[in-house]
Amino acid sequence: MNERLKRLRRTLNLTQQQFADRLNVGRNNIAGYETGKRSPSDAAIALICREFSVSTQWLREGIGEMFIEQTQDEQIVSFIGNIQRSEADSFKKQLLSVLANLTEEQWKVLAEIAGKLPQAKQGNGYGL
Repeated sequence: MNERLKRLRRTLNLTQQQFADRLNVGRNNIAGYETGKRSPSDAAIALICREFSVSTQWLREGIGEMFIEQTQDEQIVSFIGNIQRSEADSFKKQLLSVLANLTEEQWKVLAEIAGKLPQAKQGNGYGL
C-alpha cells in the first residue's frame, strides 16, 4: 500500500505536507505510510479515500482504477470543500464570490467565453 499512497500523492501533485494538511495529520504520518514504516489505520484509509475520491479496493489491494468516477455534483461539492479549506484570500474563493453574484445576462456572457476555452472542446453537453 505504501507505493500506492506515494503514487496517489504524486498523481495529485501534492507534497507530503500538502497531502497531510488535507487530511489534518502530521507529515511524518504520510512519510511513514509511504516508506512502509507505518500502516494507515482503517479510519485513515477511509479518510484518504473520501478526501481524494480514491477507490478503497485500489488503495488496499491495487485492484481497479485509482479514482472513483464522480458525478458533476460530487465534483462541485469536492471543489468547493477544497476551496473552503484554502487560504482566506485565495483567487478561487474570490472567483466563487464573484460568480455567486452574477446576473443571468452575465452568466450568458461567461458561458460564451467558457465555450471558447480549449478544454471546453472536449464537450460535456454544456459547452464547458
